Amino acid sequence: MSALKRRTFLQLLAAALPSSLFASTPQTSVPAPPDISPIPAGQDRYGLKRPLPNGTTTFKVSSKDCRGDFFAMEHHHTKKGGPPLHLHTVEDEWFYVLEGEYIVKVGDQLHHLKAGDSVLGPRNVPHAFAFVGESSGRFLITYAPAGRMEEFFDSQDRAGGRTYDLQDRMAAYGMKYLGPPLPVA
Repeated sequence: MSALKRRTFLQLLAAALPSSLFASTPQTSVPAPPDISPIPAGQDRYGLKRPLPNGTTTFKVSSKDCRGDFFAMEHHHTKKGGPPLHLHTVEDEWFYVLEGEYIVKVGDQLHHLKAGDSVLGPRNVPHAFAFVGESSGRFLITYAPAGRMEEFFDSQDRAGGRTYDLQDRMAAYGMKYLGPPLPVA
C-alpha cells in the first residue's frame, strides 16, 4: 500500500471514529478508601453499644472496609459463659485473648487460654468458647473471609443481645448449631 493510500485510509478511519476518542482522556475515578481512622479502646467502629448475654462486643474492622475479606470484633465479658457449640461453613474464626481466662474447644481439643494466647477455629470444625475468669475478660475475634458474621451480630443487636431463636438465626447466617455452650463452674 502506497504512503498516499495509507494516509487516506487513516484519515477516513479517524473521521469515522467519535471525536471523543481524540479528546484528552478524563481521569478515571478511584473509589474512596475506607475510613481508616483509629478506633479508640472500648469503642465500636460505628459508635454503637452492642450487648451480649454475658457482656458487650465492639466492631473494630467492618467487613465493608475489606470487601468482605475480613471482620474483627472485641468481646468484653463480665460474666462467665459463651456461645453454643457450632461451626461456620464459610469463615475461619481466630480467637486472641487480650485479658482474662477463656476455654476454647476446637474439634475434640479443649484449650485453656490466657492473655496473649490464641487459637484458630477453622471453618467446618466444631468450636465453642467460654469466659472462665474471675473478674472480666477481653477477647479479639476475627473472621476471614468475613462471610455474614457482621450481619449476624447486627441481628443480635437488633434483638437487644437476646439469643432467642438462636438455632434458626445461626442457620440463616451460614452456621450450624451443634449443642449447648461449654459448661463453666
